[in-house]
Amino acid sequence: MPDDGKKSSSFVVPDAGEAPGSAFSDDTSSRDENFSADETLAETVAPETQPPRDAALRATEIELKLIVDADRLADFNHAPVIAANARNKGTRKHLKAIYYDTPKRALQHSGLSFRVRQSGARFTQTVKAELSNDPLRRGEWEASVPSLAPDIALALPFIPEKVRADLERHPLEVVFTTDIRRHQRMVDLPSGAVEIAFDRGHLTSGDRALPVSEIELELKSGSPSAIWELALRLAEHGPVKPSIRTKSARGFDLAADTPPRAPKPPKLRLDPSTSLDEAFSEILRSCLLHLLQSLPAAEDGRDPEGMHQVRVALRRLRSALDLMRSVVSLNKLDLMRAEAKWLAGSLSGARDWDVFRQETLRTVADGCPSVTGFDALAGLADERRATCYDRARLALADRRCQYFVIGLGGWIEARGWRSEVAPEGLAQLAEPAINFARNILSTQHAKVLKRGRRFKSLPTEERHRVRLAAKKLRYVADFLLPLCGQRKSARRFSRRLADLQQELGVYNDMATTTSLLADVGAGSTGSGVAAAAIAGWQAHAMVGIETRLLKAWSEFTSAKVPWSVDAPEQPAKLVQTNAGWLR
Repeated sequence: MPDDGKKSSSFVVPDAGEAPGSAFSDDTSSRDENFSADETLAETVAPETQPPRDAALRATEIELKLIVDADRLADFNHAPVIAANARNKGTRKHLKAIYYDTPKRALQHSGLSFRVRQSGARFTQTVKAELSNDPLRRGEWEASVPSLAPDIALALPFIPEKVRADLERHPLEVVFTTDIRRHQRMVDLPSGAVEIAFDRGHLTSGDRALPVSEIELELKSGSPSAIWELALRLAEHGPVKPSIRTKSARGFDLAADTPPRAPKPPKLRLDPSTSLDEAFSEILRSCLLHLLQSLPAAEDGRDPEGMHQVRVALRRLRSALDLMRSVVSLNKLDLMRAEAKWLAGSLSGARDWDVFRQETLRTVADGCPSVTGFDALAGLADERRATCYDRARLALADRRCQYFVIGLGGWIEARGWRSEVAPEGLAQLAEPAINFARNILSTQHAKVLKRGRRFKSLPTEERHRVRLAAKKLRYVADFLLPLCGQRKSARRFSRRLADLQQELGVYNDMATTTSLLADVGAGSTGSGVAAAAIAGWQAHAMVGIETRLLKAWSEFTSAKVPWSVDAPEQPAKLVQTNAGWLR
C-alpha cells in the first residue's frame, strides 16, 4: 500500500511471487437497488460515519447454495430449466481471494467476513455481515482496491465500533485463501432474475485444503421465491443439497480445524402490533434458518450438538405448523409436518446414542472407577452410534429431504399459506398477532395444568403426558412470548417452564437408556456389570428427583402468566393477500 500518511492497521499478505491460495471465494459481488439492509444490519454502521467515496453503497445479497457432487457439477449446466431460461452461455472467471481477520478473529466473532478478491486485473474488497433470522439474506459492501492487500480504512464505516478498536490494536492476518473456476449465467423466471454460478475449486489454509463443488443462486431482481423455484427445478435434474453455509464459514473452520458450528435457535423479536401473517412468516423463517444452520454439523458428525440441533429445529418447525392449524388449510401443513416427522425419526437413533455415549456412560464411568466393563460397553455403543449416523446421513442425503427443505423454503418465502386460507382466515391474518398469541398460550397452558392435576400422586405414564404438553407449551412460548415484550414476567415464566421440562425429562432419559442397553445386549458381552451400574445410577437419581420435580411444578403453577396482563386489543393492520388488501 502506498504511504499516504494515513494511519491504518497493518496486514500480512503473501509474497509477491506466492500464489494467493486455492478454494472457492465467496459469492460474486452483486446488488439490486431495490434491496436494502434491515435494521439489524444498519446498526453495524456508525451513523456519524460517511462511507468513503469509492466504497459501494450498502446492500443485501439474497443467495442460496446447492452442494453437488464434483462429477455432476457440469451436468447441471444443461438442466432443462437452464437451457430454457438462460439469457446466453454466460461468462467464465478465475477468482482468487484472501480472507483476513485479527489473530483473535474479532471480525468472525462479530458475524463479519473480510476479503479481497482478484478477478483478472480487478481487485475488490468486500465486507459481509450475517442478518438475523433470515436464511438467504446477508449484508454486503464493496470497494475497489489496487491489490490483494486490504485497505481497512475503506471497510471501517461498515464495521461495529467495538470491533474497530480491535482492528486498531491488532494487525490483520491471512486466515485462508480461495481459488475458483466459475461459470456464471443469468436465468430469467416469471418470478425473478437469478444469477447462477457453477463453482469448482478449493479452500486452502496452511497445509490443509478443502474442495468445493457448488451452485450459487443469487437474486438480481424480482421475488426471492425465484431462488427456491430454480432450486426445486435443479433438484428435479439431480441430487442437490441446499445450504446457506458460506465459503468464509468453511474457510474459518478449515483454518481452526474445527467442525461446523451448530447454533441454538435464533431469538425472535416480534412487536405486539405485528400482524398474524407477518408473525407466521417470521416464526417459520426462524425455524428454516435454524434447520439450515444445523445440517452441516449433523452431517459432519464430530460435534454431537449438530444432530441435536437439527432435531430441535424439526420439533420447532412442527410446533410452528401446529400453531397455524386453526387458520390455515390442513393439507399443506400436514404434508410438511409429516416430512419433518419422517426426517426427525431418521435421526433419533444417532441422537440417542450421542447422549448415551457422551453423557450417560461417561458420567457413570467417572463416578464408578472400580466397576469393570465400561470400555466394552463403550465399544458396543460406538458401533451402534456409527450405524445410526450412517442411517442419518443417508436420510439427509435423500432427495426426499432435499425436496422437503427446498419446498419449505419456497412456501415460506411466497407465504404460500395465504392461498390456503378461507375468507374468514384472511381477515384473521390481518389482525395483530398478540390477540392470537394470548388465546393459544392460554389454551396450551391450561392443558398442562389439567394434565398435571394432583401432580404429586400422578403415575409415571401420566407425568410423561404432562412432559409432552409442557414441551409443546415451551415451543409455543418461544414463538409467541416475544409479542408480550421484554417483561420480567415473560423471562421468569420461560425459566420456570424450562426447569419443569428438564426435571420431567429425567423419566424419559431413563426409559431411553433402558432401551439402548437392551439393544446392545450388554449382559452377554462382558459389559453386564457396567450396564447394571448405569441402571443403578439412574435408579438412585430418581430417588432425589421427586423433591426437585415437585418444587419445579409448584414454581411453574404459581408463575404469573405474562400474556394475562390487562392490555388493550391491538388495532388491525392492512395485509396484502392473493385476494387483495384486507384489514
